[in-house]
Amino acid sequence: MKELAHLNKYLLKYKQYLFLGLLFIIISNIFQILPAQYVRYALDLVIDNLNVYKLFEGDIQSDYNENIKQSVVIYGLIILGMALLRGFFLFLVRQTIIVMSRHIEYDLKNEIYAHYQTLPLSFYRKNNTGDLLARISEDVSKVRMYLGPAIMYGLNLVTLFLMLIPIMFIINVRLTLYALIPLPFLSFSIYYVHNIINRRSEEIQRSLAGLSIYVQEAFSGIRVLKSFAREEESARQFTGKSDEYKMKSLRLTQVNALFFPLILFLIGLSIVLTVFIGGIEVINGTLSFGNIAEFIIYINLLTWPVTSLGWITSIVQRAAASQKRINEFLREKNTIISRKGLTREIQGDIKFDNVFFVYEDSGIKALTDISFEVQKGKTLAIIGTTGSGKSTIANLICRLFDPTNGEIRIDNTDLRDFDIQNIRNQIGYVPQDVFLFSDTIDNNISFGSSGMSNDNIIQAAMDADLHDNIIDLPEGFNTVLGERGITLSGGQKQRLSIARALIRDPKILILDDSLSAVDTKTENNILNNLKTIMKGRTSIIISHRVSSAKLADFIIVLDDGKIIEQGSHESLLSEGGMYKELYEKQLKSKEFIEN
Repeated sequence: MKELAHLNKYLLKYKQYLFLGLLFIIISNIFQILPAQYVRYALDLVIDNLNVYKLFEGDIQSDYNENIKQSVVIYGLIILGMALLRGFFLFLVRQTIIVMSRHIEYDLKNEIYAHYQTLPLSFYRKNNTGDLLARISEDVSKVRMYLGPAIMYGLNLVTLFLMLIPIMFIINVRLTLYALIPLPFLSFSIYYVHNIINRRSEEIQRSLAGLSIYVQEAFSGIRVLKSFAREEESARQFTGKSDEYKMKSLRLTQVNALFFPLILFLIGLSIVLTVFIGGIEVINGTLSFGNIAEFIIYINLLTWPVTSLGWITSIVQRAAASQKRINEFLREKNTIISRKGLTREIQGDIKFDNVFFVYEDSGIKALTDISFEVQKGKTLAIIGTTGSGKSTIANLICRLFDPTNGEIRIDNTDLRDFDIQNIRNQIGYVPQDVFLFSDTIDNNISFGSSGMSNDNIIQAAMDADLHDNIIDLPEGFNTVLGERGITLSGGQKQRLSIARALIRDPKILILDDSLSAVDTKTENNILNNLKTIMKGRTSIIISHRVSSAKLADFIIVLDDGKIIEQGSHESLLSEGGMYKELYEKQLKSKEFIEN
């Protein structure tokens, strides 16, 4: 219950639902207990008056019979009325406690999602997407089972016991003790068997997930599978995984087959003991036949609550385990916070002063003693091979990470002093890994830039050399992209990402290898368009292509996280270092492709 204590704030928030639910449970239990007493009254009435009825004859016997029938009908109508009232209050119980659990489920999911949004990029590097989704969906669903059914049936069990057991002891202590003997065994058996069922069900789910993943991969890679003539081998592996799933399903079926006979046996044993001991008490004259019928009804009333005790215990255990997983993420703290919360329009001066950066999760040293300066309105090109630290610089400027050592300054102010949302809203970032939403092209371009007109969207598409491609689509700008933009080619996705950054009219524009998927002609078109766009704004072009650096006022060359060369295009060529080597290699490659 220590982990579940996190939910107490929500139980307090919706306490009116909880209190009303408890009240309705008590009232419904009253209407559940009272009918058994009226059954006793009716049965004793008939049995006690049977001998008297036989003494009369003719009209008197007929009148007497009619009076007994009327009394039994009245009792029957009372029992029926109480059953209807109980049903109504059970409806109200679900409309309070179950509704409360749904409200808390909604709030908890929002809390987790909002917390996810605040966490730094390093958190997402350490945790996979599937785990994040599982905690906000499956784990929250298990917690809701505790907040709803477990609390509802738990309160019902406690209130029914407190109300019913004293009544049973008042009627006959001995009969009560014998009647209750099998019930603890029933509860323990349910708990034990239910845990086995849960464990085997989870094994089946894992087996089914593995089977589904295998089938998905087989059909996704069907071309490779066929080209290597591996159909028979694939079928054999599928059969093996299917057999594993079948055997686990059969094991679960065996447990389920024993589950209900076990319950019925223990319930039947309790009823047999009630009839046997009750019959002895009737012979001794301490009980009536109506009391036996009343006790049998009471046993049936207690059967489900006692049965549910094992089920409730299992639900609480699973909810506690799920809430523990949720709490692990909720305890994660956002280390990327603003020190002073400065909110102002920036000019665009950028300065790196002896910046070091090590990825916390992997220990990889990405940057070592990086120092450079970009004046507002100027363009910097960062050239380097894969893994040299180019994208890390872009992430640091956007403050997705903080440097391990050193300082980054914007307009001569430490980047950590700015309000995070304020500074990011003034940066147009085109990441290396393009991500597009399953939405229209129009909405993808205007994403994060509210209030943009159609003219702004069209102009941004034209600047990214994408307008003609969009117009050729059947729905134009209203074309809905597939998952992760699968409708578009790699180059088109990159250009759409560029348009999304340009429409914001950013003070700082960062292009992180954003032209790698386009051909040379398209690259030249985009770069020519960017000449006008880059005027008056600080621009950083990150690339492994030397051709992308021709618009830059200044170039730095990275290798293994260190600046090994810096200067203008001409000066770097004259130095004859790594930049010239990359330039000549790419120039020869271009000539080879053209020929």
